[in-house]
Amino acid sequence: MPMSRVVLATRNRKKLVELRDILLEAGLDVELLTLDAVPDAPEVAETCLTFAENALLKARAVAWAAGLPAVADDSGICVDALNGMPGVFSARWAGRHGDDQANLDLLLAQVAEVPDDKRGAHFACAAALALPDGTARVVEGRLDGVLTRAPRGTNGFGYDPIFQPLGYTRTTAELSPEEKNAISHRGKAFRALTPIIADLVKG
Repeated sequence: MPMSRVVLATRNRKKLVELRDILLEAGLDVELLTLDAVPDAPEVAETCLTFAENALLKARAVAWAAGLPAVADDSGICVDALNGMPGVFSARWAGRHGDDQANLDLLLAQVAEVPDDKRGAHFACAAALALPDGTARVVEGRLDGVLTRAPRGTNGFGYDPIFQPLGYTRTTAELSPEEKNAISHRGKAFRALTPIIADLVKG
């Protein structure tokens, strides 16, 4: 029997809207729930060393708790001059989880002496779909760019004000939500996951 209810393992409404829009674009009529609809959902610590492993960990835990298919993602920024760091530690790079300003300030300080032609970076996102029986698939999305020397723009969050996508003269924090969603690492990962969700829904 096709399952048309899927839990997105987040309480972030923006992520919910983004995935819902992508599924609607693909012609999929899926009822998306957040963790608020799953009282028994565990708070899953992102303890793994790759985005894919963290996404799978969350998706499997939520699918098991909800008894429904679950989608989870993990993402971050990877800086060439820092050997791919902060990576999975992006949200807590300065020590406290989710302190965007401290994380951004620390990263800028760490690359202050890096010349312009060596400031390459990319945003990475892994998105996983898990079923209650433990079956799971994971896909990845990536957005390449360079780090600016100072923050620009007020849209977005996290490292968006210091990340300029390749081919653009603006940072991701200077792009409109529609422009950013069209090229973002999370958008790419969610779009790659869409045909997998479609197979599930169509049974």
